[in-house]
Amino acid sequence: MTGGHPDQQGPETGAAPKGRVRSRRKGWGALEFLVTLLVSFALIFGVVEPFVVEDYKIPSESMVPTLEIEDRLFVNKFIYRFIDPERGDIVVFKSVEGGEEDLIKRVVAVPGDMVEVRDGELYVNGQTQEGSYVNREFPDRSYYGPNTVPEGHVFVMGDNRANSRDSRFFGPVPYENIEGEAFLLFWPPDRIGSLL
Repeated sequence: MTGGHPDQQGPETGAAPKGRVRSRRKGWGALEFLVTLLVSFALIFGVVEPFVVEDYKIPSESMVPTLEIEDRLFVNKFIYRFIDPERGDIVVFKSVEGGEEDLIKRVVAVPGDMVEVRDGELYVNGQTQEGSYVNREFPDRSYYGPNTVPEGHVFVMGDNRANSRDSRFFGPVPYENIEGEAFLLFWPPDRIGSLL
């Protein structure tokens, strides 16, 4: 039998009591999670970002209640190389009115769709579109169309339709202006969640 206190047993003399192992593993688990998170962020922002993922900060109230001012999210810049945008996608795109500004809105209609807005109610191909994401606290009373979305374009609107400059004003957005699809809200921490 080797010397030493019974509570200081190492690998040669036997396993440490189970309670201690759990305690040490739990502490390491939190540290391991933090290290993994930091490495992931470093990879995303340092290597992956230019090609696949980009972070975006919400500049206005046009997407309330889905997205608030100062929310930060990740945008998949790669997805639309393989598929076309679909109704319901939240997209970041270059302004069609010129300038360097990036905008974020929701796709509500795709090529070939007939779009009309009557007293704030959206109709696509004659069917009313009831989105649970639309801000009903401030009702929209706008009118638009009817117009058909041309090939290679999408019609976008903000979820806060009474306070959104969108395709009702600047027209459909060409595919080449779309930079990617928003897929994950990561800041603030109490609002972390998927946008898909």
